[in-house]
Amino acid sequence: MEGLVLFNALVTRLLFLLHSLAGVWRVTVVMKESRYWLLAVLNLLLVLETALTLKFKRGRGYKWFSPAIFLYLISIVPSLWLLEMHRKTQDCGIQSERMSQNTSRRDDFTQSLTFSEETKGVEDIIETAKVFVNNLSTVCEKYWTLGLHQTFLLMLIIGRWLLPIGGTITRDQLSELLLMFVGTAADILEFTSETLDLENVRNNTALVCAILVIWTWSMLQFPLDLAVQQVVCPSSVAARGFPSLFFCQYSSDLWNIGISVFIQDGPFLTLRLILMTHFSVINQMLVFFAVKNLLVVLLHLYRLVVLASAFRASRRRQSEGLKAEHGCPCGPPESGRGPGERASRAGLALSLRASPATSDASQPAP
Repeated sequence: MEGLVLFNALVTRLLFLLHSLAGVWRVTVVMKESRYWLLAVLNLLLVLETALTLKFKRGRGYKWFSPAIFLYLISIVPSLWLLEMHRKTQDCGIQSERMSQNTSRRDDFTQSLTFSEETKGVEDIIETAKVFVNNLSTVCEKYWTLGLHQTFLLMLIIGRWLLPIGGTITRDQLSELLLMFVGTAADILEFTSETLDLENVRNNTALVCAILVIWTWSMLQFPLDLAVQQVVCPSSVAARGFPSLFFCQYSSDLWNIGISVFIQDGPFLTLRLILMTHFSVINQMLVFFAVKNLLVVLLHLYRLVVLASAFRASRRRQSEGLKAEHGCPCGPPESGRGPGERASRAGLALSLRASPATSDASQPAP
């Protein structure tokens, strides 16, 4: 079991590293400058984290936070930024010309592959790999960037699934977290593809930067496990008042609401409203997803009000129960009763309190 944990921890980080290097390679191809290979230095942080985790944590994760996913974000996000900023000047060209070029290169690739199968030589395998890489380079820049976005989100979900469970998170909570990540990744991919493909947006560099900033901000929720972890409230929290006890008791729900309102749906809604009002960018899909974000924010705020009302009602019932248990002066005075009657009533109350409650099902039918 320990070997499987170490294997999963190492393989997941290796996948992160390879995907990040693929993004850096694509940046160097697009920019046609080898100095962009310096972006690969960011992967040293992930390598260092891997060594420390394998040595001190035996591959296990941490409580509430995943450093591997966070460092993976640091290594891949700059490459995606550069590709998106550069894509505004890119054009896929004439479709027929691109198809003819791809067809000719595909024929060369097939011939080279057949020749390598016959000779089984090392040089032929290397030549085949070069032809394959050249075929990848001829893919339109728009589709390359979109593919990196898609594989990036898939890597986050698959990587979080393969990473060994750490801290207090259980497998049931992990499955809930992965389901949340799937929906979140779909919303984020739709946000970037739907807004950055607009012509009015693509021609405005400041607006593209604003969209990428919000996209980067929304990615920060993936290293967090706070939305599914249940916190056991210590007895000392009850003495701090309503806010502390409320936040402790409903911590996972509150984190889920906060992530949606302040990290994802709230910023997405704000940007879409700015596009429609200030930049006059209006289409059917933009209006639909803006309404969708608004509904999600309103539903989360409504849930917050429901949780606060239910918590306040439960606190009120507890306080009334404590008052009834310690005695309430609303009943008739006991001064006229004798000590024997008071003792018998006290004994009867004690016996009733000690006996288990009788359910409605055990009572005889009328």
